[in-house]
Amino acid sequence: MIRRFWNDRRGSYAILTVAAMVPIMGALALAIDYAEMSRQREATRNALDAAGIATARRLVEGATDDQLKTYALDFFRANLRQVDPAKATLIVTLPNSPTGGGTLKLEAKLKYDPYFLPVVATLLGKTSASYRLDFDAMSEIRLKNTLEVALVLDNSGSMDFTGTGTGQKRMTLLKQAATQLVDNMSKQAGQMKQIERPVQFALVPFAASVNIGANNANEPWMDLAGLSPVHYENFDLPITIGTNKEIKSSGGAIKKIGKGWGSQENETFTRFSLYRDMLVYANNGKTQTKAYTSWRGCVEARPAPYNELDTAPTSSKPETYFVPMFAPDEWDKTRSNGSDYTALNNWLTDSSSFSSFTTANASARLRDVRKYYTNIQPYGATAPADTGPHYSCSTQPITPLTDVSKDTGLATVKSSITAMIADGATNVPEGLAWGWRVLSSAPPFTGGRPDSERGNDKIVIILTDGANTYYPQSYFGVTDWASVKSSYSAYGYAGHKPSGASDTRLFMGQPSGFNKTSHTTDNYTLAMNNHMAATCTNAKDGGILIMTVALDLDATVGTAAEKKATQSQIDGLTACASESRTRRDAAGKPVKLFFNTTSGDLADTFKKIADELSNLRIVS
Repeated sequence: MIRRFWNDRRGSYAILTVAAMVPIMGALALAIDYAEMSRQREATRNALDAAGIATARRLVEGATDDQLKTYALDFFRANLRQVDPAKATLIVTLPNSPTGGGTLKLEAKLKYDPYFLPVVATLLGKTSASYRLDFDAMSEIRLKNTLEVALVLDNSGSMDFTGTGTGQKRMTLLKQAATQLVDNMSKQAGQMKQIERPVQFALVPFAASVNIGANNANEPWMDLAGLSPVHYENFDLPITIGTNKEIKSSGGAIKKIGKGWGSQENETFTRFSLYRDMLVYANNGKTQTKAYTSWRGCVEARPAPYNELDTAPTSSKPETYFVPMFAPDEWDKTRSNGSDYTALNNWLTDSSSFSSFTTANASARLRDVRKYYTNIQPYGATAPADTGPHYSCSTQPITPLTDVSKDTGLATVKSSITAMIADGATNVPEGLAWGWRVLSSAPPFTGGRPDSERGNDKIVIILTDGANTYYPQSYFGVTDWASVKSSYSAYGYAGHKPSGASDTRLFMGQPSGFNKTSHTTDNYTLAMNNHMAATCTNAKDGGILIMTVALDLDATVGTAAEKKATQSQIDGLTACASESRTRRDAAGKPVKLFFNTTSGDLADTFKKIADELSNLRIVS
């Protein structure tokens, strides 16, 4: 019996099980507590991130330090998700940079009290304190210092039409919406006292061309010496003006040669000098009364590819200079027999050297420089602002980047918006190019921060209500006697080529297969669309964020050609728009910053744009 007792092994499993219970239960306790701790840690991190972004928004709005810390703590605790707020401590470190921006730091310390580990600790003869599972989490939000925004707004004649869904004109509604946008951003900027120039706005009104301001006439980036291949493309030179007065090449420049010029001898002949030289005379040419006119501020498009780039003008590349617009006087209207030849922009009497008009001399009449030095008569005081040498120059000047956190700056931008007028054709590529240039730190406009500066966003907002347009003379019911192929505008005449060029500027840089022999409205629109697409790509590659707004563009309305042009513009604006950095669609993809809106919804659209701009100031 004693032998059977010693050999009996049936109870050993129970003993082994009891012996194994301590490590088994310890491992189970550790697993349960670790899973719960991981859940609470994730909830804490999520609450921390949410509190960081929300607090950053309040900081941008101008809350005080105490308000920010209280707000951060309240937001953090409200989002802890089944984590005892009493066990979580929040430390808020606000940006301390005297120039603004900087980093907002939020650090959370969580004291996690395990459920089972204290029991295990007791069984092992340890204190529960030695098994406390605490952890830290940190969130950092880098704040944007500054925004630089260029409002590139359509000022073409169709903006004077009544807007869809409203009884008001599109231009009136645009002024209201743009003013509200600037006001909203100004309020945010004004509260950020520690930031220098937190939000700046520039205004670029565009129609057929862009007015960069007559005050820039003597800037070194203008073509002051007539070096650009564009400068003389509408003039026949050399030419004799009168006795011992010539205009011809001398010493690498086009100059006034001969004693007949008096004090002007050997001066460079340019479009600028032509504006100065045109004088109004009275008393049969005996008395000078005043200068005929002066340059109003519009410039022509540079030859490709520089019309699509922000390249700073330099003497080593004269094609990068900007050339003032000067619309040539076209042929006289009346035939010798009294019937009408009709010209689109006839504003001077042709030189007496032409005894009569013929279809063969129409081009020579247009390109003749002599008529600008004869007995010039006053152009009617009531003549439209964009006629004469200013044909196609209908917009108000650019307003450079201006700090809207200051009352004076805000007033300047708002008054410029109010001064906009609707007149002319639509040239989005030139508007976009100047919107880009006005944000630059390099000439011609230098108000933008350097591209290397961190914490700064450069944004172009483009709004247009129509397709890009360039018109043959026949569009206006005029026979193109001089074969200029178009009305005069930012790309000059579609039939005139820059010096040494094989293509006209409108057709330069076009993709393979483009028809350069078709001088129709549709083909001109296609060429401009291609220039717009290239400019968009270049600007985005250069770090510009582009938002596009299609106003009252409905591709289901109009003739087949009009529908096609409208759809092409919508497609182009959509492709041109950048992707949002803060918003995603249902599939998780960044939302395109393209807004297709009607006039009735324009105010709401600009509120969405304001929200997008506000988001840019918070998180990088």
